[in-house]
Amino acid sequence: MPRTAAPPALVSPLTRVADSDRRRTNASVILRSVLEHGPVARSTIARLTGLSPASVTDHCARLARIGLLREAAAPRRNNGVGRPHVPVDLDDSRFVVGGVHVAVPYTTVSLLDLRGRVVARRELSHRGLEPSEVLARAADGLGALLGETPGCRPLSLGVAVGGWVDRDSGTVVEHPLLGWRDVPVREAVSARTGLAVHVDGHARALVNAERLFGRARGSRSVLHLFVGNMVDAAFATHDEVHHGPRSQAGSIAHLPLAGGTQPCDCGRVGCLQVELSERTLCRRAREAGVSDGANPMQVVAAADAGDPVAARLLRERARMVGRAAGLLLDVLNPERVVVTEVGVLFREDCLAALRDEVGGGRGATVSPSSFPDSVLAVAGGAVALDVLYRDPLTSSADVPPQRS
Repeated sequence: MPRTAAPPALVSPLTRVADSDRRRTNASVILRSVLEHGPVARSTIARLTGLSPASVTDHCARLARIGLLREAAAPRRNNGVGRPHVPVDLDDSRFVVGGVHVAVPYTTVSLLDLRGRVVARRELSHRGLEPSEVLARAADGLGALLGETPGCRPLSLGVAVGGWVDRDSGTVVEHPLLGWRDVPVREAVSARTGLAVHVDGHARALVNAERLFGRARGSRSVLHLFVGNMVDAAFATHDEVHHGPRSQAGSIAHLPLAGGTQPCDCGRVGCLQVELSERTLCRRAREAGVSDGANPMQVVAAADAGDPVAARLLRERARMVGRAAGLLLDVLNPERVVVTEVGVLFREDCLAALRDEVGGGRGATVSPSSFPDSVLAVAGGAVALDVLYRDPLTSSADVPPQRS
């Protein structure tokens, strides 16, 4: 009897999904390794990541084809025979990501390169504008930055906002100080720019920036405490930021602060938001005759000029921030704590007061933001860069064509 051919092997959808996930994960691991160690030889990447040399070579070629990696100019000589190692490095000359950070008084638009460095930025006042107008102005402002920065091709756009931000839907669910509720940020900005848009809370954006580009790189767990007009927190462990259902994790505005005396809109007294916000700092500075505005940098400038009252107000606030950081340390016990707060960013006495309030050996785990002069510009772009470094193959698949 004639022998029948064996039926072709069937590849299940689950196998395809697993292969796709594996390629995505490997590409991410390799790109992160080059970010941290580059210029670096492919053989070193294989040793650092545990991937096979063949897999590293294949993925490096893919990442080079899409413009994320390049071979370094000079080969790295080895001490033996054979061809010299040609290291690879990030190609930070081709692409940028756009960033939008919506604060209470103004919006910051920015362009960041693949290393998280700010290429260009601009602040746009938005007082009295509706959410749609704020987002339209931000999109147009980003377009203007691109027009003024020849050779920059945008990969994607990140938007960072305080309050409750649902990352999955790209929606600002609630921002009480802006009066925003259920604002479809991703939809509005994408329609205006034609770019892939990613949206997240600014504390989570900044904890990702610290993990990728800041002093917290390599830490197993990181807490970021953001103290501006809004008070938010974010927690990352094992390279994952905790979001919770509808991305509501990190809403600490109404946690009670020991010793707090300020009445809050929620009906209680001593909530973190009302005790620590920049609005409270500026009000106290006005009452003390230190400044007559609503910009906390005026208080910092007065302290730097020798005003003892301004310096005292900043130290007192730093101590209260330290109390809040200590509370979160008790609950989460992170390896590292990063604080974004105006006094701590620019004055050593405020950082010392914060660490002293945290107390014990734990104070040494607390450091200011790695981006003191560009924290808001970095926040928006970091949302997009986090997505890029997690999935570089997909994130680079739909790059808009280069403009003439």
